[in-house]
Amino acid sequence: MKYAITGLVSAIVGGLIVGIVGFYSLPGLMMLEDESAHDFETTIEVLEQELDNAGWSVLTVHDMQETLEGHGHDVMSVKIYELCSSKYSAEILQLDDERIVSPMMPCRVAIYEKSNGNTYIARMDSELLAKPFGGVINEVMQSAASEIEDVLVKLIK
Repeated sequence: MKYAITGLVSAIVGGLIVGIVGFYSLPGLMMLEDESAHDFETTIEVLEQELDNAGWSVLTVHDMQETLEGHGHDVMSVKIYELCSSKYSAEILQLDDERIVSPMMPCRVAIYEKSNGNTYIARMDSELLAKPFGGVINEVMQSAASEIEDVLVKLIK
């Protein structure tokens, strides 16, 4: 009986520790950030050209610096790109059960400057986020994420 209680307490404490570590580690796992090899403007130019070469559409660009300036806030340069590849979007959106991931669409990539003067590229780790869904969602998101990474690797230091 003593060993059973010790084992149960150990399992509970171990589970709590894993839960706490997991909770605080998740943001770092879900988001990817890399330093650009270029300044902000060059990063923007190269990104747009490489996306076009790869067949991706830029649906819109959110200039957060400009938007926030209009509300009286002063932030450094931040542009968020909403990207779409119709071949991937159609695979997911044509299926009823897969549409549940549509709030994660389109793919987004952010380009921003930090106070150290360097430019960074951030995005969700779509490959990691896709795995729990399995099936078509996982396959499509893995492929889309891989294509985006192929574009971004040309920009990363």
